[in-house]
Amino acid sequence: MNDATNDNAPEFKTGGLGPAVQSESRAFPLSDILSVTTELLLSRRHMDGLYEILGYMTGESLFTHQLPRANDTCKPVLLQQHPQLEGIAPPQGLDVPDLMAWLANAEREYGETLPVQPLTAWAHQDPIEELCDMVGPEKVFVVPVETER
Repeated sequence: MNDATNDNAPEFKTGGLGPAVQSESRAFPLSDILSVTTELLLSRRHMDGLYEILGYMTGESLFTHQLPRANDTCKPVLLQQHPQLEGIAPPQGLDVPDLMAWLANAEREYGETLPVQPLTAWAHQDPIEELCDMVGPEKVFVVPVETER
């Protein structure tokens, strides 16, 4: 077996806290990024955009109840990667057409997509255990599912 490294292989980092994630960047729509940094659902892809960017950054397929923790972790990292987005948010009270116009203007000013680096440290938690910690184990029911053989 050849021990030579592959220069084309992506670099992985674990940060010592969670699963390995790729260290190369990936372009994401500005609306997805702003959904994280503003804590408003601005993604043109709605929840799919939020799941995708947070999943990419954490290196995990997140459950719904994990999104707030992931957002809290990813928001300052995104603002560090893109400091020009600090304080960028739509004015309150816009109707949908005006919100879409605001977003189109933001995309013209900052770009329709921006590169996003994954987290270098993410504290993996078992999603069921995390839910038990959030609401109490007496409120969590795990249903075993048999798989075909």
